[in-house]
Amino acid sequence: MHRIIAAVLAAGACASSLQAQTDRIVAPAPVLTLAEALNRAGASSPFQDAAAAGIRAAEAQRRVAGLRPNPSIVGEAENVAGTGIYQGLRSSETTLGLALPLELGGKRGARIAVAEAQIGRAGLQAEIARADLRLRVTQTYNAAAAAQRRVTIAEEQVGIAAEVLRAARIRVQAGRASPLEEQRADVARISAEEALERTRRSAEAASGNLARLLGMPVGQLDRSWFDAVPSAGTMRPMATSGTLSVVAARADLDTASAQVRLARSQQVPDLTVSASARRLEQTNDVAAVFGVSIPLNVFNNGRASIAVAEAQREQSDAQQRVALLDAEQDVATAQADAENAATTARNAAGPALAAATEAARIARIGYREGKFGQLDLLDAERTLLETRTAAIDALAAHHDAHARLERLTSAAPLLKDDQR
Repeated sequence: MHRIIAAVLAAGACASSLQAQTDRIVAPAPVLTLAEALNRAGASSPFQDAAAAGIRAAEAQRRVAGLRPNPSIVGEAENVAGTGIYQGLRSSETTLGLALPLELGGKRGARIAVAEAQIGRAGLQAEIARADLRLRVTQTYNAAAAAQRRVTIAEEQVGIAAEVLRAARIRVQAGRASPLEEQRADVARISAEEALERTRRSAEAASGNLARLLGMPVGQLDRSWFDAVPSAGTMRPMATSGTLSVVAARADLDTASAQVRLARSQQVPDLTVSASARRLEQTNDVAAVFGVSIPLNVFNNGRASIAVAEAQREQSDAQQRVALLDAEQDVATAQADAENAATTARNAAGPALAAATEAARIARIGYREGKFGQLDLLDAERTLLETRTAAIDALAAHHDAHARLERLTSAAPLLKDDQR
């Protein structure tokens, strides 16, 4: 008796050990949340690197704009290789000096103003890149999460189809149904398995896209985030004057205005002053030479450049108004899409799904007991599948519209003029 008890205890301990090892092996993989995906993408995205490089380029351009013109070394040799007393170098006069251009009309300040406006625009472009990356990651994450939910439903449909086939076989073997019911149930099972294969392939592609975007393998995604049904709410108007697209158009207008100032400064001719030392070969004397050079604005007086800059400024001003109009329209459309998708999701994932689930449950019980026909069961199962699919589509559409709305209403950082 003691040996039997010891054997039972040993077997129990062995089973417990095997169970513990199995639990360790099949431990669920960590769930990747949307916040973690956004942080990961922001740390390794080439889009961010491109935006940062644009800021560095604009800052370097600002340093270039602040540089003054380089001086020139002037060298001349006169009265050489002539005739008479000017043969050879006997009467040569050699001049060596330095010429320095002097910018007039505020050209350097105008260049700096253009460069500073471009720095502000580059900073906005970096913010736009971050907002675009957030939208892209959210949409890709949403697509992958929806694909994983579709796989879950497809797997459950395969199980349901197998159960219907088993029930049909029992009915056929008992002589309570025609063999046609078994064949019809088998066709439904094959179709469910085929749909599962397609759904898994689509989910692998969606997860692969997210993995390539994040630069890391992707496992399970946050199901609670995707399945969260949005609560009912009224649409509230959202201000668009401070959004990224509108402020970026305003920054383009500031740059164009700075270009007009630069074009006008180009109308003022620059001076070039020079100071040289001249050596006379015959007397071996040295004399100072001073000079001033002023260009004549005869063929190009700068008016054409000013006309181009002013036309570009007018174009930027019109584009700013267009950007504001587009932002208002896009925000209104995204709000409507989000509200419509939320309404559909609440209905499909709420009362409609509950009713379809209960109808399918009753149809399964009734079919097993011979109270309902197979066509009634298949119709109930098809309605349940369509309702669950519609709920997933509505949730995905809501998350997508909400992500687009967040992108459209992303607030821009204050420009320098606004900060003053």
